[in-house]
Amino acid sequence: MLWWSAVSCWLVSVISRPCILRNRANTLNAVNHGLMQQIWDEVGESDEERDKMLLQLEQECLDVYKRKVDQAVKSRAHLLQALADAQLELSRLLSALGEKSFVGIPDKTSGTIKEQLAAIAPTLEQLWKQKEERVKEFSDVQTQIQKICGEIAGNSNLSEVPVVDEADLSLKKLDEFQGQLQELQKEKFIPSLNDSTGVQSKSISNDTLSRLAKTVLALKEDKKQRLQKLQELATQLIDLWNLMDTPEEERSLFDHVTCNISASVDEVTIPGALALDLIEQAEVEVERLDQLKASRMKEIAFKRQAELEEIFARAHIEIDPEAARAKIMSLIDSGDVEPSELLADMDNQITKAKEEAFSRERIY
Repeated sequence: MLWWSAVSCWLVSVISRPCILRNRANTLNAVNHGLMQQIWDEVGESDEERDKMLLQLEQECLDVYKRKVDQAVKSRAHLLQALADAQLELSRLLSALGEKSFVGIPDKTSGTIKEQLAAIAPTLEQLWKQKEERVKEFSDVQTQIQKICGEIAGNSNLSEVPVVDEADLSLKKLDEFQGQLQELQKEKFIPSLNDSTGVQSKSISNDTLSRLAKTVLALKEDKKQRLQKLQELATQLIDLWNLMDTPEEERSLFDHVTCNISASVDEVTIPGALALDLIEQAEVEVERLDQLKASRMKEIAFKRQAELEEIFARAHIEIDPEAARAKIMSLIDSGDVEPSELLADMDNQITKAKEEAFSRERIY
């Protein structure tokens, strides 16, 4: 009997219930236990049979308890999965709508699972509604874009419904579509493309679009060539400035040319940056500096030649000065030799001439 009381107390203590339920269970256990003892006494059951029945009752109670625990575990797992799905859906909705934060989202997960589900449900409902409205906005603007594109292409009978990418329903993406729609609405009617009858066409023909596309390509190619030419001139200007130690004041007059020396075609957006008169101005300056460079080079080269002739004269070595000067003039005018190379060659000749003169002095 003491064993049954211990089992009953253990079962009641394991099952967590409110106090009133525990008291009721204890009362029922006591009543049932007393009733069983009375019946067994009247029937005359042996202690062995009583123990057997008690073991059977214990097993049945444990089986019932186990089933209830399994049900509770499954119920909890289902609720946890529902909570995880709700949180995942919340993240997806926020990502699709481009929302980094949203008023109404619980700051942290607290309370029971059911309380957390109840807290997140209103936010989900609101976001679902917002998603439906956003999808409708996207569908409307994409339909208008498709319609205008069809009119421009000369095909206004479009039966396909545009597919809305529900993974990106952000306001930024919507603004892009609306901007595209506005551009198409502007391009839909172009007064300069009216026909000769004075009747404005509803749409732009494919031929007109083709001509416009070719014109755009031609302009892009012209821009590319102008930029390439300007960059070549800028490089030449810098080389000439460095060669002749041109002061910064003079260089600054051509900042509008050198500022785009390493720019790409798309980076040049300032109006007039590639104007023909600007390119012509740079060409004139390069030509002027080239002439100035040639003049200075001749002056320096002739000084070196005079020094060389003087060395040869002291050493009693006969040379043809006129031929040497004519050769220098020809090399400089042709531009086939770099100034630094020419001067280095003449310095080398002077060095050799000095050595030759010195050796002759020793002989004499």
